[in-house]
Amino acid sequence: MATIKEAASEFLANKRIAVTGVSRKPENHGSNVVYQRLRDRGYEVFAVNPNADQVEGDPSYEDLKSIPGGVDAVVIGTRPEIAEKTMKECADLGIRHVWMHRSFGQGSVSDVATEYGRGQGISVIDGGCPCMFDPTADPGHKAMRFVFTLTGKVPREV
Repeated sequence: MATIKEAASEFLANKRIAVTGVSRKPENHGSNVVYQRLRDRGYEVFAVNPNADQVEGDPSYEDLKSIPGGVDAVVIGTRPEIAEKTMKECADLGIRHVWMHRSFGQGSVSDVATEYGRGQGISVIDGGCPCMFDPTADPGHKAMRFVFTLTGKVPREV
């Protein structure tokens, strides 16, 4: 097993990242925050929302396979019950890095999706947020990482 810092560093070393669940109405929506932060930090980021043609001023894609040129990593920011389907799509497409977003509450974490992904050789981070780790972190997210690690919402190892 890798430490969360090692797994986060490996995940964030990928430059083409899809974010699922990016909303057309971004008010404090976790996926939108992650999408914006990655985009602002120079990542080539792709929004996935089957119900939108555009989000955050950028094209949105129906699913991962619709993204031209594919991606190296995926942040799952949908409801947990959708995470398993997304994880299966990641396995089918050969995507080897997946982060299921969680800050407050259940977030996007699905134990079934985690187990399936790891069984397929995917590095799965099952909790926390990419914005909690460098090079995408800010002081607020770092503070949340500290608190959420204590409460188990950010795993210590993956």
